[in-house]
Amino acid sequence: MSVRRLAEDTVQPASFAFSKENAAWAKATIKKYPQGREQSAVIPLLMRAQEQDGWVTRAAIEAIADMLGMAYIRVLEVATFYTQFQLKPVGTRAHVQVCGTTPCMLRGAEDLIKLCKKKIAPEPFELNQSGTLSWEEVECQGACVNAPMVMIFKDSYEDLTPERLEEIIDAFEAGRGAEIEPGPQVERIYSAPIGGLTSLNAPEPAEKKAGRARKAPDEKAISVPPANAAKPKTAADVTNPALKTPATAKKEAAKIAKVEGETTVDKSKPQKKR
Repeated sequence: MSVRRLAEDTVQPASFAFSKENAAWAKATIKKYPQGREQSAVIPLLMRAQEQDGWVTRAAIEAIADMLGMAYIRVLEVATFYTQFQLKPVGTRAHVQVCGTTPCMLRGAEDLIKLCKKKIAPEPFELNQSGTLSWEEVECQGACVNAPMVMIFKDSYEDLTPERLEEIIDAFEAGRGAEIEPGPQVERIYSAPIGGLTSLNAPEPAEKKAGRARKAPDEKAISVPPANAAKPKTAADVTNPALKTPATAKKEAAKIAKVEGETTVDKSKPQKKR
């Protein structure tokens, strides 16, 4: 696992404070936890701080630690452990997270990464010239069936081609990211088959049913009880319901074994010494 450190002091703000709306949200969130367990709110508070400022600053870490009565190092441990927290400034309009795990890689993630290098910056976490865009490669984000995909903020964009991703990046760069519909970028609903459903469709038309081949009139229907419909018919003793097992009928099993020349000693009982 790579070492994650806070950004340089030159880019760190002097202070941090939640907005009025976020401060009320943070107070309500802390109250959701039992008395003495308020520190459990550390992750949601860090996420809200990141959503407000775009990344997690040292000042935000210290402010949240004060709110929860935690040592600074404890909150720092959480922020540096989880890769969902951005510890350096990212694009102000979009930070593109490209999934590079096997399913997406097999479906063209490398081409998406090449586009990000060309369109945004040559290296991950490097800002473009205007500071509005950045990118990184991440692990699986759970949309494998719709690979390849990227995530921007909290939304995922799936079934991508380099051309479609370029259109999405241009839209965010122009401040029109909200106009892009998240989810699959092809003709499918969530993870349903491309082109529409292939099962559970509308009932088959009556005229189509009538055209099907019918049974010959002299063919007799065979009635099979539902309970026995899938049971194989064999002559083997193991499938003969008339024969009982030694566990349920020891006397009968002993008789069968005696006829077949097998020993009738019950090994489950201690044997007398001779």
